[in-house]
Amino acid sequence: MGSFEAMNANAGAGMRRWAPTAVTVLALLGAAGAVLTMAQPDQHGPGSPVVAAAPRSAPAAARGAARADAPTATPEGPEAATGAAGAPTAASPVSLRGSFSAEPDVTAVLRLPGRPPARGEGMFHTALGTGPILGRSGPLRTFSVAVEKGIGEDTAAFADAVEEILGDERSWTGGGVRLRRVGRNADFTVYLASRTQAGAMCLAGGINIRVDGRPYTSCRVAHRVIINLDRWRLSSPRYTEAKVPLAVYRQYVVNHEVGHELGHRHQGCPGRGRPAPVMVQQTLKLLGCRPYAWPRRNGKAWTGPPL
Repeated sequence: MGSFEAMNANAGAGMRRWAPTAVTVLALLGAAGAVLTMAQPDQHGPGSPVVAAAPRSAPAAARGAARADAPTATPEGPEAATGAAGAPTAASPVSLRGSFSAEPDVTAVLRLPGRPPARGEGMFHTALGTGPILGRSGPLRTFSVAVEKGIGEDTAAFADAVEEILGDERSWTGGGVRLRRVGRNADFTVYLASRTQAGAMCLAGGINIRVDGRPYTSCRVAHRVIINLDRWRLSSPRYTEAKVPLAVYRQYVVNHEVGHELGHRHQGCPGRGRPAPVMVQQTLKLLGCRPYAWPRRNGKAWTGPPL
């Protein structure tokens, strides 16, 4: 064998002697790499801090100029009260710059489709900001607006609806009283609540709103005007049978319950076929009158005999 062949033979023998060692070293390096890989925290798994994305809000509906005076303080007053007997367990403020919930045009339907939820979370969103003074004369009373969480209703939309109703010249502000919506420290609060919550809150104030075992009507107790979600969405048979749009029933129920807060009691029908005074319990009966949603008519107070 020549020297070149001998060198190749010796090199081959050397490589054969080192092969097992090299395999072992490579195996050890591979294992160490695996351990190091396992020791690194998963960038998206439980071992890493995950920052939740901010919720995406729907485009805001047109509202005119933004309300820059919206307070940011935590809620106080009746909407922050707690209690097992039906009082709201909490309230979180919501700016009126939020988005509207989608629903059909309530001026064109008698009631909304679907079945309203029987209960929500028992806690309320309160609309922030300060609205304009409604009315031209009389003592000024303030009110806030709150919507129960988990019932699928938009706080800003409900607050706007209540303000629009109470600001109409046919409403209470048409003569003798002024009203203004505020975000806190209000004289009274207008709530929109599921029937379960409304029933509990009304009963806690001494009023049973049940009909056939179910919380049915709305009520006013202890500076709380409580609108039952079932009625807000489904109206009343007295109105639907008369083919009166849901928007008109909503005007009636807000005016009626706020009327109680302003000191007005139930009234009777002034004559068969005539418009019902707003303090008639029109949700349940019309007493021979026809549905009418306002406390004023033709620029004057529209009333009936006291009951």
